[in-house]
This record gives sequence, C-alpha cells and structure tokens, in this order.
Amino acid sequence: MPKLVTLLRPEKIEEQARFYVRSYILMPAGVVGLVCMVGGVGSLGYQLLANHTYTWVTFVASSGLLLAGAFCGWGQTRYHRYLLANFPEVYAARMRSAVTRHSKKAKLEPEVPTIAHAGRRLVPLLTLVGASLIFGAGAFAMMQGDLDPVPAILMPWAGFYWAKLFGWRGIVG
Repeated sequence: MPKLVTLLRPEKIEEQARFYVRSYILMPAGVVGLVCMVGGVGSLGYQLLANHTYTWVTFVASSGLLLAGAFCGWGQTRYHRYLLANFPEVYAARMRSAVTRHSKKAKLEPEVPTIAHAGRRLVPLLTLVGASLIFGAGAFAMMQGDLDPVPAILMPWAGFYWAKLFGWRGIVG
C-alpha cells in the first residue's frame, strides 16, 4: 500500500516552533524563575530577620546579582528570538522529535536542520561568558560577606529566568 507523504507548510512550521517555545522555554523559565525568586527573597528575609546582617550593601549586591542574571537571560532570549525569526524549522524539528519520543511506535528520528549564521561560532563562547558572570558574581558577593550563600546563588538565576520569560512577551501569543 502506498504511503502518503505530507509536506510541512511554512505556517505549520511557525506554529510548531511557537508551541516549542511556549512549552520548552517559557513554561520552565516561569517556574524556575519563580522558585529562584521566592527562595532568594525568602533567604534575604531570613538574613534580615534572623541573622541581622542585611544592610544597604546587601540590597545593592542582591540587586546587582538580579541585574547580572537578567542581562545574561536577556542576551540568550535575544538569540533565541533571532533563531525563531530566521530558523523556525529548528524549533519545529525539536518539537516533532519531542512528540515522536513519546509515541509508542519506533520511528526514525526526524532530521534537525543546521543553524548556519555568521556568529554561530561565538555562541558557545558567549554562553560560557554568561555562565561565568552569573557564577562569578554570586561567588564574589558571597566571599565579600555581603550575602549569605542561598541568595548569592538564587538571585542571579531568578533574574536570568525572569528575563527569559519577559523577553518573549508579545512574541509568542
């Protein structure tokens, strides 16, 4: 019996790419960002009420960590938005591979298109720089004695994930 071959229309690819962004980028970013924010602010409250070590320097350090993480999250979101605008088939292929992983029949893995643009070689380096900024800023604030370990770890990640969440506002409906 002949098999029916379907072609993916461009609007279908856009729809799958947007669904991937909503499901695998926005939803986890919202949840993880909320957990980090509640944990970070809660531990700052503990530092204020129990340890009595909360000062203006603590406020400035925690705000700086939040902004450093937000800067890294904003940068990553700008790159992901660029990929969605110029290479939506990449996100659509990831969505299709996520769907086929959960099906019971063993199917061939869908081919993931390559991402080819001028700055592609810089992406891993910039990711490493961003992660180093987040970890380094938290470690520096903790070693200076301005912050306890928990808010020093959680506050930059709260900024990172919330910047990712708010960076997509209005793009994926």
